[in-house]
Amino acid sequence: MTTLAKLVLASSSVHRKALLERLGLSFVCHSPDIDESIRDGEAAPALVERLARGKAVTVAKEYPDALVIGSDEVAAANGRILTKPEGYEGAVQQLRIMSGNLVEFVTCVCLVNSRSGQQQLDTVTVEVRFRELTDAEISRYLDREQPFDCSGSFKSEGAGITLVQRISSDDNTALLGLPLISLQGMLRNEGYIIP
Repeated sequence: MTTLAKLVLASSSVHRKALLERLGLSFVCHSPDIDESIRDGEAAPALVERLARGKAVTVAKEYPDALVIGSDEVAAANGRILTKPEGYEGAVQQLRIMSGNLVEFVTCVCLVNSRSGQQQLDTVTVEVRFRELTDAEISRYLDREQPFDCSGSFKSEGAGITLVQRISSDDNTALLGLPLISLQGMLRNEGYIIP
């Protein structure tokens, strides 16, 4: 087992917390304070890598003897980056954009060893083919799920699964916001025994 004192999730996301709990490890959550704005011309992979690294590095400064996990996810559809919607109307617009299209959900996880400064980074893309959605279907889905804290307003773990034709992924947890297959490998590299 690693001799580092803490495992820290650099996130306030209840979804990421629930995913990390699957590994059965003891950890604390610490919400990072970083600017998550999209830079001009920034592609989805570059954006999530910058934000995942930024979250982990920022929180690592407050925990000098820890492994810090940062993660970020966006959806990319028709040349547009879709982050969390800004309320109900924003979610309607996002789902209209995704309707009938192939959407890439791009998620990056970064693990920072605050003692050594070592960083591990991996980006996972999940392709989701959405059905043609009616406004009535979108409204029913939003009323039921209220996915306003999810990239692209999409919760595949709930009723969102009814909006799609297919999902292609090497790691289904990436679609939920924290790629556990990548992360468990990174933690093993740092001496964690899982499970």
